Amino acid sequence: MAKQIMIIDDSASLRQLVHITLRSAGYEVLEAADGIEAIAKLAGKKVHLVICDVNMPNMDGIGFLNEVKHSAQLRFTPIIMLTTESDEAHKRAAQEAGARAWMVKPFQPAQLLSAVAKLCLP
Repeated sequence: MAKQIMIIDDSASLRQLVHITLRSAGYEVLEAADGIEAIAKLAGKKVHLVICDVNMPNMDGIGFLNEVKHSAQLRFTPIIMLTTESDEAHKRAAQEAGARAWMVKPFQPAQLLSAVAKLCLP
């Protein structure tokens, strides 16, 4: 059975690009436009990894990370932040909230797949 990954980003075109990249490598993909939608879609589901933007409406990526920390189901799920942000304050906040990796957009598909392979737990 393929490993399942959740993509959270308010940009439909970015979600599509990441989705295609992951599907081509054999992963199953769920998508959400913000943290609130992601939490609703993740209820009762097992995902192996989350790829999340920082800047989104309704609930941003840091807010999502803080919610996930308190979820028995998701708190050990690795999270990659994929964002346009590159400043140290955002990186530190994400790391303190539990992010395992930080990638800046635009990304190289091979680089993303390498990070996913390292973090995607069985």
